[in-house]
Amino acid sequence: MTKATFPTSPAEIISKADWGKSDGLLPAIVQNPHNGQVLMLGYMNAEALTATIEGGNVTFFSRSKQRLWVKGESSGNFLKFADVRIDCDYDALLVTAQPMGPTCHTGSISCFGNETVAPTLFLNELAALIANRQHEMPAGSYTTSLFAEGKARIAQKVGEEGVELALARMTDDGGEIANEAADLLFHILVLLQDAGLELDDIIRVLQKRHAS
Repeated sequence: MTKATFPTSPAEIISKADWGKSDGLLPAIVQNPHNGQVLMLGYMNAEALTATIEGGNVTFFSRSKQRLWVKGESSGNFLKFADVRIDCDYDALLVTAQPMGPTCHTGSISCFGNETVAPTLFLNELAALIANRQHEMPAGSYTTSLFAEGKARIAQKVGEEGVELALARMTDDGGEIANEAADLLFHILVLLQDAGLELDDIIRVLQKRHAS
């Protein structure tokens, strides 16, 4: 069995894509980079993919209008391009993009419905928001105040929330346990961001332990 090679750079993807299939159009799945939610399916030709990469907004080839179509050009709900991948046969694209509002014309976040993301993947969205808070430091934000006070305060909060979760467990109150666990998870994400680490770094440690 021949092992597939996957082009990684946008230029290489444009060059190696099998544009000869389906009249020069390839299906392009658009996915949210923060939570993995599939947002929509469209079609791209080489010109549309080039416009997406260079312009920053996901651009398709409209089969009905027979022209390039920037998603959001009418509604303002653009898809901000992040990355692109191609499949093993070089005839399907996976585009990651940040939605600037509902993707679907129905008002839904996704053209496949809103409830298409595993709840655990929300942690990626929360981590991205925390990273944004550290970068922009908006006034009045609790997260901003934690970063401003520094690592000692952040570490203290993680310790406090850990103790409160342990105490909640002793009460056998499911709601309180959930609340305290949520507080602890949030502050752990803040601590990781402050330390220059990501949630993926911790998951990789767990995966390595699991495999050993």
